[in-house]
Formats: sequence, structure tokens, C-alpha cells
Amino acid sequence: MAEAYRFGIEEEMFLASARTRAAPQRSVSAFHDEAQRRLKSVERELLKNQVEICTPPAARFAEARAGLAALRAGLAEIGRRHGLLVFAAGTHPTASWPDQKQTQKARYEAMMEDLQIVGRRSVVCGLHVHVEVPRPERRVDTMKRLMPFLPVLLALSTSSPFFEKRRTGLAGYRLRAYAELPRTGLPELFDDAADFDRYVAGMTKAGAVKDPTYFWWQVRPSIRYPTLELRVADSCTRLEDTLTIAALYRCLVRLLDRRPDLHARMTGASRGFVMENLWRVERDGVHATLIDEASLGAVPLRKALDATLALTEEDAEALGCRAECEHARQIVRRGSSADIQVATYEAALKDGRSERQALSAVIDWLAAETANVAA
Repeated sequence: MAEAYRFGIEEEMFLASARTRAAPQRSVSAFHDEAQRRLKSVERELLKNQVEICTPPAARFAEARAGLAALRAGLAEIGRRHGLLVFAAGTHPTASWPDQKQTQKARYEAMMEDLQIVGRRSVVCGLHVHVEVPRPERRVDTMKRLMPFLPVLLALSTSSPFFEKRRTGLAGYRLRAYAELPRTGLPELFDDAADFDRYVAGMTKAGAVKDPTYFWWQVRPSIRYPTLELRVADSCTRLEDTLTIAALYRCLVRLLDRRPDLHARMTGASRGFVMENLWRVERDGVHATLIDEASLGAVPLRKALDATLALTEEDAEALGCRAECEHARQIVRRGSSADIQVATYEAALKDGRSERQALSAVIDWLAAETANVAA
């Protein structure tokens, strides 16, 4: 059964100077060159102070865990040799967007020419998870029915409480910043695959996009693989949190494949409730309350997670990821990365350190925890 829902994980990460804890101002080409030479599945991202790692298609979580652990450890080691810290978070606590330098690549140059300032301001990193759908023609329907689960997945990943050297007051600011870009947020409520194809045809023919990879929705069908790609999550500081989100998302894809009745009638109101719940999670992370469409009442995120885990219990068993899914409860109990970043920052200020020193303490925690890959 696990072979039918193979998955791949992509993690975007930031760089910081080990000396100043700021986004590096000098060239980081030597770091990128060594990382791509020595490690498999390492890519450059939109900005030079970013790096991306990814796993090949896997059927079991032990494979993904080993692959990501080796890549994270390898990047940390290479970073040390180049005076850099590597860390996973949705936003860079000490970076200033006007100072960031773009990676020289034809796709990125074309994007920046199109997006202008909203592209240059997009100093964010996300976690992307691909899951193969046994019947790819059902991906558009599955995408639509996945929407109500997106706020829970985002809450578990929230890791972006700082932006432009400031505390934002939000647990997950990344999606707010990313929303400046066109074709982001929730996908439309497409009637079916044909309706989606008509949209793609119109957008490409009119020159709005080159291809569907320029639809940066929170979940989208891939044009390269028979997968549905999750894009709502912040980049997770802790490896176990990444695996939990990947496992729960994979279970949800299987759940919706075997339960075509679940969320079968998504309406404009349904999408509106999801949008409100996403905002609540962006603001409050794992401490949010969510609107339950069935009762029209508000429930703590913990209860929404309990309901999601109960729905996917059979799927977690079939896919061999019960432990990874259960770890979600621990994230809610202890707090997401955002909670710990804020606690680290506040503790540093309480100790009499300056704002800059407090943000440096956050960077140090992020880098240490990103490299902590012990099972």
C-alpha cells in the first residue's frame, strides 16, 4: 500500500553569517558550489542567502528521515567551513529585503522582471511535500477537498514570528508576506479537472503565466509528476516536525482518495471558513481556535488535530507512519518553532541583551536545532 502513495520532501533554508548572525553580505558562491558538489539533491533558490534540499521519491519514512538528516548535517558542516549558519524557518529574523541578492538563473530573472518589488520582498522559506495520487485525474478534486485541513498543517509548521528584524506578533508571518505575490493563497474552487485545464489554457494563452508552475497556491497539482504538492507549510526548524507534516499530509491524500464523500460539497462559504482559519493560525499558531463548518462554532486547534488524527488513523497504519503522525500532538503541547523563537528572544531581552543580541540568540537556536538530526 505504501508504494501507491510515494512522497518527496523539499525544504528551503536560510543562511546567516556565523560572525554577525545577519544575512550574509559577502559572496556565498563557494558555499553553494561545495554543497552542490558534495551533497545530492541540493539546489539554489530565488535568493543567494537561501538553499533547498529535497528527497527522492520514497515509500517509507525511514528513507526520508535518513536522507534529510544527512543533507541537514552536511549543510551545517559545509556552512561552518565557510563561516555560515544554515537554518530552517519561514522567515529570516535578521534579513532586510532591500539587501538581498537574487540568484542568477533565467527563471528567477524572468520572475523578478514580472513581479518587481513584490518579488524582491519575498524573503521566505517553505516546506513542500509531494504525494503521488494513484489516479492523477482526481488531483483537482482532491486539492479542493484538502482545503479544510490546511490550517492544521500550517499551525504545526509555524516558524516565522520575525521579519525585517522585528517581532511581527504573528506565529506564521510567511504567508502574509508571500500573499503579496499573485496566484498565491488558496486555489480556486474548480468544478473538475476540465475546469482546471481550461483555466490553465486561458492563463498560458493570454501570457499571464508560462506554465502551471507559476501558480503558487498552498496546494497544487504538479505538472512534472503525478503528485499533489503541499505548499502551505513554513520551513520546519526541527526535522521531526517536517516528517510529521509530510506524514499527516500523505495520510490525508490517501484518506480523501478512499473517501470521495469527505468534503465533497465545497462551497464559497467553505472556502471562506478555510481562509479565516488560515489567518487565525498565522496569528496564533498552535494556540489558535478554528471555525468548525459543521457546528459553526470555534474549537481549539488541539481538538481539530484530534479529529484529523482520528480520521487518518487507518491511513497512518497502512502507510507505516503512525509515530510520525502522533508527534503532531507533541508539537501542540510544546509549541511550534515560532513559540520557541519568541521565548528565546524574550529570555535574551530579560537578561539585558539588546534587540540585536536577542535576534542573534534566535538565529543560534534555529541553526543548532536545524542541524540536530539525532533520531
